[in-house]
Amino acid sequence: SVVYLQIEAEVQRRKELIHQSVERRAIISRCYKPKHPEVYTLQDSFLAPEFLEIVRFCTSPGADLQGLLSYLESFSDKRIYRLPVFTEEFCQAFVDELENFEQSDMPKGRPNTMNNYGVLLNELGMDEPFLTPLRERLLPVTALLYPELGGACLDSHRAFVVKYSLHEDLDLGSHYDNAEVTLNVSLGKEFTEGNLYFGDFSQDPSPVPTYIEVQHVGGRGLLHRGGQIHGALPIASGERWNLIVWMRSSAIRNQLCPMCRKKPELVEAEGFGDGFTEPLREEEEPRTVDLCAL
Repeated sequence: SVVYLQIEAEVQRRKELIHQSVERRAIISRCYKPKHPEVYTLQDSFLAPEFLEIVRFCTSPGADLQGLLSYLESFSDKRIYRLPVFTEEFCQAFVDELENFEQSDMPKGRPNTMNNYGVLLNELGMDEPFLTPLRERLLPVTALLYPELGGACLDSHRAFVVKYSLHEDLDLGSHYDNAEVTLNVSLGKEFTEGNLYFGDFSQDPSPVPTYIEVQHVGGRGLLHRGGQIHGALPIASGERWNLIVWMRSSAIRNQLCPMCRKKPELVEAEGFGDGFTEPLREEEEPRTVDLCAL
């Protein structure tokens, strides 16, 4: 049937994505000259002092959820939290670097079928020097906020930057993420409207879902459960850039794929894949390089 052929074509497209991404990264590594090479390696000076203070609190003796919540903005009862992440200076330099890359003739992969504009940060070589240390910095925070989602053992990620503007992507439809916990940081630039909206948790839908809107604040990040249904309303003017980090816990997703809701059947992938791990053989390091075949 036509539907079966469409599904087959989509499966094939997804299998080729990994290989294509590896090829693009090799070309970028060889040929691209960064405008701001310093932004590729995470430094404390990029992080808001309040962020560092929150991490200090979470790693102190006796740190608990109630104490942490006094540092964060909370939204309704949906377990959505806002916290300072980056300085304004870093956000400006980072967006300038991303624009420089966009204007180059380098090959560009796009975040997904819903975001046609933006940058896959692993293809820029930012996984190890920037994103892994950022995820590890967040672990004491997510451990307190989302213990049942593996917040203490988020061991891989997929990170990208999305861009919205009037002549490109305006908004983003309702969806949930292939992640246990998502970090969404507003990088700027100048824009109006474009609020995020959040509905129910995907695994606990209600007959009449309630929605809340949350505004973007430059340099600040939202932490939410990956399964929280959400979307982005249209921007009215300007350009909006956001860093999205899908953080995954293999301990959780090895039990149940969050997308197909079944025990995952794995196929090998490059890099972090979708964050599943094969059972360990003796004396092997765990590797998060596998995808759910579905």
